[in-house]
Amino acid sequence: MTDVSMRDLSHEERAKQERELREVWQTPSGWRYWTSVNNTEIGLWYGATAFIFMLFAGVLALLVRVQLAVPENGFLSAEVFNQAFTLHGTVMMFLFAVPVFEAVAIFLLPSMLGARELPFPRLAAFGFWSFALGGVFVCGSIFFGAAPNTGWFMYPPLATDKAYSGVGADIWLLGLSFIEVASIAAAVELIAGIMKCRAPGMRINMMPLFAWYLLIVAGMILFAFPPLIAGDILFEMERMFGWPFFDAKRGGDPLLWQHLFWIFGHPEVYIVFLPAIAIMAMIVPTFAQRPIVGYSWIVLAAVGTGFLSFGLWVHHMFATGLPQISLAFFSAASEAVAIPTGVQIFVFIATLLAGRVIFSVPMLFGAGGLAIFVVGGLTGVMVALVPFDWQAHDTYFVVAHLHYVLIGGMLFPVTAGIYYYYPLINARRLSERLGKIAFWLMFAGFNVAFFPMHLAGLRGMPRRVFTYPADVGWEWLNLISTLGAFIFAAGVAVVVIDVVRPKHRQPPLEMNPWRAGTLEWISEPEETWGVRSIPIIKSRYPIWDQPGLLDDIKAGRYYLPDVQDGARETLVTSVLDARPEQCLRVGGTSIMTMVAAFSLGGVFIALTFHWWMLTLVCATLTFAAITAWLWTGTAQIPRSEVRHIGLGKSLPLYRSGPQSVGWWGMFITMAGDGTAYASLMFGYFFYWTIHDDFTAGHAGPGMLWPLLAASLFLLAWLAMLMARRVNGSDRRWLMRAMLIFSAFLTAAGCGAGLAGPHLNAMDPTAHVYPAIVWVIALWTAVHGALAIVMQAYCLARSLAGRMSARHDMDLQNVVLYWHFLVITAVTSFGVLGLFPAVR
Repeated sequence: MTDVSMRDLSHEERAKQERELREVWQTPSGWRYWTSVNNTEIGLWYGATAFIFMLFAGVLALLVRVQLAVPENGFLSAEVFNQAFTLHGTVMMFLFAVPVFEAVAIFLLPSMLGARELPFPRLAAFGFWSFALGGVFVCGSIFFGAAPNTGWFMYPPLATDKAYSGVGADIWLLGLSFIEVASIAAAVELIAGIMKCRAPGMRINMMPLFAWYLLIVAGMILFAFPPLIAGDILFEMERMFGWPFFDAKRGGDPLLWQHLFWIFGHPEVYIVFLPAIAIMAMIVPTFAQRPIVGYSWIVLAAVGTGFLSFGLWVHHMFATGLPQISLAFFSAASEAVAIPTGVQIFVFIATLLAGRVIFSVPMLFGAGGLAIFVVGGLTGVMVALVPFDWQAHDTYFVVAHLHYVLIGGMLFPVTAGIYYYYPLINARRLSERLGKIAFWLMFAGFNVAFFPMHLAGLRGMPRRVFTYPADVGWEWLNLISTLGAFIFAAGVAVVVIDVVRPKHRQPPLEMNPWRAGTLEWISEPEETWGVRSIPIIKSRYPIWDQPGLLDDIKAGRYYLPDVQDGARETLVTSVLDARPEQCLRVGGTSIMTMVAAFSLGGVFIALTFHWWMLTLVCATLTFAAITAWLWTGTAQIPRSEVRHIGLGKSLPLYRSGPQSVGWWGMFITMAGDGTAYASLMFGYFFYWTIHDDFTAGHAGPGMLWPLLAASLFLLAWLAMLMARRVNGSDRRWLMRAMLIFSAFLTAAGCGAGLAGPHLNAMDPTAHVYPAIVWVIALWTAVHGALAIVMQAYCLARSLAGRMSARHDMDLQNVVLYWHFLVITAVTSFGVLGLFPAVR
């Protein structure tokens, strides 16, 4: 079918296409509504839940401010105060700042990329339910007096002291580990979607800036969150089983936790900041009515910011007694990050100066947020200077700096985004009058609340104190800050009222009410299919530069205007130049995502309270749910090999290897997994550096068993390569035999790897050396066990006729997993077996 013939379709034929699309993409009704996997619903659920958590954290902040309003106040006890400020920071960072951008991304990206859906909709739904359940678990702890109470950074040895921290530290560690699963799931979905599901013609240098920023941030999540997960594992092993990773008496060191936490914690600031800048990168050109100035410069600046953010973590540790050369290096890196950050802000200013600015509520919030962020950036440069940091460290000056960066750099732009993108939710605008009232209350209240904290910090007020004496000169500063906090809260309340107030009397708006130039405005709020037809893109601002584009998309004059086999479909395109490669059929509505999330949540909750049998039951249910999810929703063999997609073009329905999105999903996931593993190995060599003789006086695993384990894993990997090769020549019986043989070798390798520390009586509670050896061996063995599960899955698919020489996506993905596993196994057992002998 050519472009001309598509334009000749009758009104009845187009109406039939639209009716079929609505049936395929419809959202379930009744209780099954919550099983939806549509990106619009998932994005709205994510956003609404994140804002509910934000409001909860805001109430906790107001309680803290009431307590500090006057000296020697008894409004909150010390314990409740500690729980309140710990949960405030935890919720704002983990349950609002990152998830709200995942919400915006999932909601906007498909239409912004000109796609019908992101490649793993069920993964997005699983991520949401994991996030929601984990958030309720963590937040609800305060109502039972069991909330974490040692700060959102959970420093040992205070947090490892069970007598003081109680179960709250376990709730923090395991609850946030569960939430981090959601963040990594979102990162996999976003990276694969941005790289492989762009509209034809949308080359990588033509992507919307929002997509560029989200790609960078998703990559940062992939490398920033795993070190925290690794730290959580070490932390919980100490709390649960007494393994001494942070106990100095038995060779551990609390500084390892600080390193692992801040390797996550400082990139986290930019993980929060960059998506907010991304929203501004969409708003500014619209209200300047011209393309962004310096597209390439802002992309390079964003990449530079993301890269440099991983070299800054030690500036949180300047007061810990690090070597002078470390102080100098990390101080210089902390100063250098101001350069790409400044480039991004100047690009926005240049765009506004080059255009004709339309003043509006989104621009008001955006400009106000950037002004606040600049102040936070300047104080950030101050605390990056080692001598000043030694004076201001752990004072309210740092509290003020943090909030100027996060609220100015994140919350104000997010609010701008709410006012800008709200028409995509229900085709109505929010109130200009209420928006301006909210802005001035928030802007004035924020500065009244947080600017005096700079002065209180310079006067010596320490962080995390629940009261203070009356004669130290902090009283008026704290009272002013408390008044400002309530003014700011009133502004937030006005935004909430504006969002939730009934709007049914407002007439619906036309598509693209702001006259924007990017593709997210092709989305129709009343439809759930993302885009009516997938367009061909020739510009960075296609709505401005391609006349009639909206009408052509809505009339179904581009790719995939119809439905085939009742399947949900989108296009997969090449990474660099977005050439169409595959018509991808994505998973539809499924309850398995909810079951998997809730059962996995049960695993973490049961572990928190040491309910071992319930842990086993929930883990079994999780395994069954994920298996059913994958069996019914991935790598399905289509009835026909190709699909006619319109405009005279046909594409394959099935691809495997690097051309499939499943392969990309596995690669991205294993990159994050490899980062967590590297963090554990970092711990091994960290302990070696702080001990004169790390292994002296302690039995090691020997050389025999670790090297045998490494050899067995190598052989198992070679067997998997052989299985893939013989499957390609359609020798199924031999492929199945190689799968079984590889699984046998893998099990033997896991056993040999664990035999070393076991047979040499390495007691992980006695000293940190046997403890870190056991953790690395167990990490590798668990991944080996997962490989056996994957091999069994491939064997079952083959026996069921769901995998063949042509349709081998599952086998290709498992072999990719094995590439990562063999590197892990050889490195682990090579270090454990050889390093003590050759060091």
